[in-house]
Amino acid sequence: MPLGSPLQTSARVVRRFLLEAVDLFSEHRYEAGGRATPDQIRQEIRRLEAVQLDPVAAVERNQHLVLAARVPGYTPALLEGLLGGGQIFEYWGHAACVFPIEDYPNFEGKRRALRKRLAPQLAPLRSVAKAVLARLEREGPLPARAFTGAPRIRGWWDTAGPKTKATSHALTLLMGTGQVMVARRDGVERYFDLPQRVVPPEVLRHAADIAPQDANEALFAKYMRALRVFDLSDGTFGWRRIPAKQRRAIVARLIRAGIVVPLQIDRTRRPYFLLAEDIDRLRRHRDVAREEAHDDGPVRFLPPLDNLLWRRERLADVFGFTYRWEVYVPAAKRRYGYYTMPILAGDRLIGRINPLLDRDAGRLIVNLLHLERGVTPTPQLRAALRDALEGFARLHGASKLTIGRSRPAHLLR
Repeated sequence: MPLGSPLQTSARVVRRFLLEAVDLFSEHRYEAGGRATPDQIRQEIRRLEAVQLDPVAAVERNQHLVLAARVPGYTPALLEGLLGGGQIFEYWGHAACVFPIEDYPNFEGKRRALRKRLAPQLAPLRSVAKAVLARLEREGPLPARAFTGAPRIRGWWDTAGPKTKATSHALTLLMGTGQVMVARRDGVERYFDLPQRVVPPEVLRHAADIAPQDANEALFAKYMRALRVFDLSDGTFGWRRIPAKQRRAIVARLIRAGIVVPLQIDRTRRPYFLLAEDIDRLRRHRDVAREEAHDDGPVRFLPPLDNLLWRRERLADVFGFTYRWEVYVPAAKRRYGYYTMPILAGDRLIGRINPLLDRDAGRLIVNLLHLERGVTPTPQLRAALRDALEGFARLHGASKLTIGRSRPAHLLR
């Protein structure tokens, strides 16, 4: 089924549009925390639609780096305060994320589908899950470590033998089905409780009353706003399990309704789609995009799971930048390093850093500072990189900065 005549545009126009959409176009400097407010962070999460969570701590964790790259003066305590105050919640979109609390009803269709799909896994743990829920009702919120004496079973992430506590696996399944939520965090430790003590009553009532189809449509609208430019081959399309044939039918219906338009990016074979409401925003970038690309503008270091990087195929098509997070690659096979972060300057991804925070020594170590082929290390760019790295160190509370290898050599001598 043809999906209509596409809107033709260049990769640079789309690039600039996406950077504006995910709030990476404004003036920015890394600052030590204290100046940002909870309302700024709440508004930023609303603008982004979601912020992905990840526990890897080579430097600050992904969710905090996402927000620090956009909101000067951000501190992790701000995000933890919003979660503990019931203004955001944790659940699965394309991955584990935080969302504005008002979006809780939009996931009801997904929660109901997971209740059905996870029922066979919960069945053998029925008595464990019942005991977990009863204890949370009496004593919650509680961390997973509060549930002691549980047998070990094979969990989702166990590659060899049973290593996961039955209570911990039950908590994971109960989160998916919506019977348990993360009420707050103390660092990376999650404290679980029942939804009726986490979600505001009016939001819970809305979730109980919403029809699954309405919830799924609201969730898909949220997915489109989060991606802005999306494609049918996205493995997390719509943030639900949607077969390829249904994806095409959904998009065709939205095109007929005038909600979505096909988008053809010059010299890119992959078909993309855009919200019709974004056409004018996209076109506003055409005149500037005709000018020669430059690296002027704030330098930012994007964490591996930044919103801009969610679709690696789109990153290659639009930015000409191939990126692989090498944290799970054996050390001997890594090309750039364990926690490599793309460097954004102006409207281009110009290189990568592989940072590591030595917390005991108060030192930020940049094991690799790499510029992409074709990027000229002008005096202005060198100064901007130095300034951004020093700010990144201060963001981490590091008083010392060490730069190891650089490509080209002696980049910041």
